[in-house]
Order: sequence, then structure tokens, then C-alpha cells
Amino acid sequence: MTNAISYHRYNNGEAADQLDTFISAYEEVYAEPPYSEGPRDVAEFIEHYGTHAARPGMRLVLAQDGAEIVGFTYGYYLDAETRWWRNLIDVKLPKEFMHETGFRTFVIIELAVRKAWRRRSIAAGLHTQLLDEVGAERVTLTVRPEPEATAAQSAYTAWGYQPIGTSHPWPDAPLYTCMVRELRKGHVLGS
Repeated sequence: MTNAISYHRYNNGEAADQLDTFISAYEEVYAEPPYSEGPRDVAEFIEHYGTHAARPGMRLVLAQDGAEIVGFTYGYYLDAETRWWRNLIDVKLPKEFMHETGFRTFVIIELAVRKAWRRRSIAAGLHTQLLDEVGAERVTLTVRPEPEATAAQSAYTAWGYQPIGTSHPWPDAPLYTCMVRELRKGHVLGS
């Protein structure tokens, strides 16, 4: 491992073309608990990534140590017809909070760093590069609840995210903590 981590951002169609570049890092990270994903899960991810890559504002950031991919993150804007906020099962959000324009909220779908490169601020670097000049009012994400993902929740809290409820995005899905970070003043629930 070198000390020179570089970050590369890809937008829209460029992002779609990078799947083969980072899929082995995805497989490695998500094979670990609490995810314990296998080949079927990876195949589903590949299918979903193709759909995600076509979304407005799609951005992918890869972290590299030399030529080796050590981390990745991606996201896109929530569209006006999103189910994102309706997936929350323990909170009733005001209509004005849930209103989406197609550019109001940027959602982070994945943010992961391979084990050998953790605790070196690479996740923070990925996060910063992903949101650089994103132009949204706020950003949202879901994360496994504590104690499954204590480190991730701590990082997101340190980066300014607030938990707003529990998300259950599809019938067989695990529960996630939905978090939101204000990018422009006055847009997060309760602010």
C-alpha cells in the first residue's frame, strides 16, 4: 500500500462504463458481515447499478491506491416520483419535506472502502468528492442501524447527517436508518 490515494469522479454515462473497474471491490466489501452477500446479491447489484447509472445527476467516485481500487461511492438526484421518503416506517414527514423536484435531494446509494484501507480518511475523501458542486439542497442516505454499522453511523454523524427515521425499502430488505444532511440552510426536518 502506498500513501498516495487518488480520487476519480465519473458522471452519468462515464459512471456506467466503470462497473467492471470496481465490482471486485464491491464483492470484497459486501461479503463481510453484516452484509454477507454472495453471488446472487452481486448479480442484483449489477442489475440495479445499470438502472442507477441512468439516473439524473449520477456520479461515481473511485478511490485508488496506485492502480488498485480501494473504495467507491455513488449517488444521484431523487426524482419527483421517488418512494424514498415513503419507505420510512416510524415517522410521518410533512409533505413539504418529501416534495422532490428532481434536483432538490442527492442520495448516496453506496459508500465503501476495502478493509485494508479503512481508518485512513478514504471514506471522507470519497464523500467530499461525491458531493463537490452537487448543487442540491440536501443529501440523504441509509445505513444499517447500530450495532451493525456503528462506525458508518459515527462517520455520517460527524459529517453532519441527522437520523430521521427507519427505512424499509422493500419487503425482504433489512431495516436501515435514514439520515439527511443539509447542504443549504433551512431544509432539514426541524431546522
